[in-house]
Amino acid sequence: MNIQVEDIRIRAILATYRKRVPVTEGYVEVKDEGTWKQICDKHWTMKNSRILPHSSSTAGIRFLLAKAAPSHIPPSHCPQPQPACPALPLHDAGRMELDPFPFPVYHTCLFLLRSAWSSSRKFGSEKQELLPGCSAVNKAAGELLVLSEIALRMFASRRKQHYWAYSMDCSGNEAHISSCKLGNHLTGTAKNSSCANGMPAVQPLVRLKGGAGTGEGRVEVLRNGEWGTVCDDNWNLVSASVVCRELGFGSAKEAIAGARLGQGMGPIHLNEIDCTGFEKSVTDCKFNTESQGCNHEEDAAVRCNVPAMGFQNQLRLSGGRNPYEGRVEVLAERNGTLRWGTVCSHNWGTVEAMVVCRQLGLGFASHAFQETWYWHGDVSADDVVMSGVKCSGTEMSLSHCRHDGAHVSCPRGGGRFGAGVSCSETAPDLVLNAELVEQTAYLEDRPMFLLQCALEENCLASSAHNTSLTSGYRRLLRFSSQIHNNGQSDFRPKNGRHAWVWHDCHRHYHSMEVFTHYDLLNLNGTKVAEGHKASFCLEDTECEADVQKQYECANFGEQGITVGCWDVYRHDIDCQWIDITDVPPGDYLFQVVINPNYEVAESDYSNNVMKCRSRYDGQRIWMYNCHIGKAGNPPAGPGLLQVRI
Repeated sequence: MNIQVEDIRIRAILATYRKRVPVTEGYVEVKDEGTWKQICDKHWTMKNSRILPHSSSTAGIRFLLAKAAPSHIPPSHCPQPQPACPALPLHDAGRMELDPFPFPVYHTCLFLLRSAWSSSRKFGSEKQELLPGCSAVNKAAGELLVLSEIALRMFASRRKQHYWAYSMDCSGNEAHISSCKLGNHLTGTAKNSSCANGMPAVQPLVRLKGGAGTGEGRVEVLRNGEWGTVCDDNWNLVSASVVCRELGFGSAKEAIAGARLGQGMGPIHLNEIDCTGFEKSVTDCKFNTESQGCNHEEDAAVRCNVPAMGFQNQLRLSGGRNPYEGRVEVLAERNGTLRWGTVCSHNWGTVEAMVVCRQLGLGFASHAFQETWYWHGDVSADDVVMSGVKCSGTEMSLSHCRHDGAHVSCPRGGGRFGAGVSCSETAPDLVLNAELVEQTAYLEDRPMFLLQCALEENCLASSAHNTSLTSGYRRLLRFSSQIHNNGQSDFRPKNGRHAWVWHDCHRHYHSMEVFTHYDLLNLNGTKVAEGHKASFCLEDTECEADVQKQYECANFGEQGITVGCWDVYRHDIDCQWIDITDVPPGDYLFQVVINPNYEVAESDYSNNVMKCRSRYDGQRIWMYNCHIGKAGNPPAGPGLLQVRI
C-alpha cells in the first residue's frame, strides 16, 4: 500500500490567529486525498514534536491544568527520588513565578500524577491512590485531571475534527515531519477517522540548543516559519524564567549572554526583550524586531532549575586521572541485590558517552573508549551488568537507552574491556553554509583519464570501474562547502597525527576515514548516488575578525577547525562532488552530512545535515530550498512522503 502526503501545515487554534501569516502554532494537519486532516496525538511523542521544526518543548497542557486546579494543594510527598511536593497555591497560572515554592517541584509531582492518572484511565475513581502517601494530592489531582480532560475535549469538539488515519513515528532525526515513518493505523478509521482518547497535536514555539544538560541551551524561537536566536541585549533572569516555564521547567538559574553556549545560525528574531514575568511565552514579551548591532556572538542562553532526579547516583566513573574520565560503572540489580558493574564496550561510541557525561553533570563527551585497561577500576565491579547499549543521544540516563536488560551478552567480558569515557565542559559544533552550496552547484562532464586518483579513493560510482579510460567520462555534480565551527571548543580529528593514513595518489594525509557524506536521494528516501569526503585537510581557511588561525595542513601541520573559523572545500578539488552519471532525470533531495559517524563529539548533531531540493533534466540541475536539517539516518524524503506498509 502506497500512501503519499501531499502537504503538511499548522492550523491556528483560535480564529483570530488564522489571519497571521505564516501560522507558527496550532494543530498539525496533513493533506490526504485532497482533504486536510489533523494528526491525532495518540502515539505522538517528543521525537515527533521536534520535527515541526525541531523542538524540545513540552505540551502546553500544564496551563489548563493549573487553571482547572483547586485553589490549594496540601503538602504531600512524591516517590523517591522526587523532591517533596510543597503546599502550592494555584490561584492563577500566570502568577506561578510569585509562589514561594520552586515550580520544578510542583511540575514534577503534577507530571507524575497525570502520568499515573492517564495510565489508569479511571476518571470516576478519585479514591484510587495514584501515588502512595499522596492521598490528599490524589483526590485533588483526580478532580483536576477530570476537569482538564473535559475542558480539552470541549475545546477541541467546537468543530468537527477530520483526523488522518495514521499516527506519526518519528525517530527525532528527521528534518521535516514528512520524512517520518507512518505509525500505527488508528482503530475505527474511515474517510473521517476518529481519534479515540486523543487530541490534536500542537507545535511549540521555543527550544533550547547546544546545552550539555537538560534545561539548558541557546534560546531559539520560531517566527515566520523559521528558527532564529535571541540577542542578549537586556537579557535577564526574568525573561529567562519565562523561557524556562514555557518549556516545562522551573525558574531560571542563570541568564547566559555572549553566546557562551554556542552561536546559532540564521536570523536573530528577538532583541531587547522586556518581560514582566507574567507571560506564558517569551514571544508574548515586549521586544524589538530590529537586530541592528546584534550578531550571533551575542546569542542569549539559559540554565533552568530542573528537579533533582537522582540519575547521577546510578552511575560512576572509576580509575581515571581526574573526575572527568574513567571506566563506566553502573548500579544494577542482580539476583535481588544492587551491585556495581561495568558496561560492555561492544559498539560503544560517542553518542553513548554523551549520555554518560550528561547523566553525571560533566558536560559533553570528548572521547568514548572500548578498552580501559589503563584505568584500574574497582575490582569488585569488573563483571558486566549492562550490554547491547544503543542510545539516541537525548536520554537523561544510560538506563533509558536500549540495552539487553537482564540478559547480558558480552563475549569480550568486562574488566579491561569495559566501556569508558572522558568528558569536557565544552564541545565544538560544525555547521555547513547551506546558501553557498545552493549558489555554487553545477555539472561537469569530466574525462575518465583525469579521475584515476578519485577512483582509487572511492569517490566515484561503482560503474566507473567499467568506464573506458581513454574515451569515457563521468558526470559530476560539483559544489563548494564552507564548514563553520560555532561551538565552544576546537574541532579536532579523532586520531592524532601518528594514526593518519598517507594516500600516495593525492600526496596527502587522511586524518578521518570519513568526514562528510554526499547523497542524492529520490523522493522515497532511497539513495540514487552517493559520495564521501575524507578530511585530508582540516584547516582554518578563514576566521572572524578577532580570531587567530591555528590549524594549517602545510608541512604536516596540525589539523582542526578553530572556534569562530571555517574550512572551505572548493568545488574544483577532487572528490568534492557526487557522481550522477547513472542518475535519470527527475526531482531529488540533495543531502550533505558532516561527521556522519559521530567520530568526534559535538554539542549539537542536529545541525550536521544540510538538505536541498533539486531538479535534474538530463543536462542541467537546479538546486533550491537548501536548509540545515537534522542529523541521523537518511530521511524518507523531502516535501513528499511515500511509505510502503
